[in-house]
Amino acid sequence: MTFPDWDTTLFLHLNGAHADWLDPAMTLLSSSRAWIPLYILIASLMIRKDGWYGLVCIAFMALAFGLADQLSVILFKENFQRLRPCYAEELQGIVRSLEGCGGRYGFVSNHAANTFCLATFVSLIFKNKYSRAAIFLWAAAVAYSRIYVGKHYPLDVICGAAFGALCGLAGYTMYSTIRRLVRRKLEDRSE
Repeated sequence: MTFPDWDTTLFLHLNGAHADWLDPAMTLLSSSRAWIPLYILIASLMIRKDGWYGLVCIAFMALAFGLADQLSVILFKENFQRLRPCYAEELQGIVRSLEGCGGRYGFVSNHAANTFCLATFVSLIFKNKYSRAAIFLWAAAVAYSRIYVGKHYPLDVICGAAFGALCGLAGYTMYSTIRRLVRRKLEDRSE
């Protein structure tokens, strides 16, 4: 598959539009480990909100997250084999790479898939408009950071985000179906 020229042009524009003061922030945003406290906070809020159902919710969220992470490699990276910008011969010396190259292939972005999976799942659990806006703003910032640090083209991020959102929706659908069945079973027993 060939990717459109505008994707490379947009990448070069976004990757080249930088500020020295922003580099550390974008590198931090791009770091998966930096978000562990957020994941712990989300898990604790789920448990606080729903008790033992919160644990089940966390399990389905983790399942959706794992599917987004692994399937983005199996279904996309291994099949499309699109080189990351830092490996593309025609972009050598042009790409601003703040973190090194990483794996050879970049379509789709795992960071975008994972964060949008989590954002979708969490937004369906916590139906508050402010928490929804905050979690999607976070996911978009992480996804954008992947372009800024030189790891992904815009289409890598856009398609990763869409795929992740679908995985998050699938995980939430499985969770809500199981929860509804368990509640119905418990209600039947109490009658």
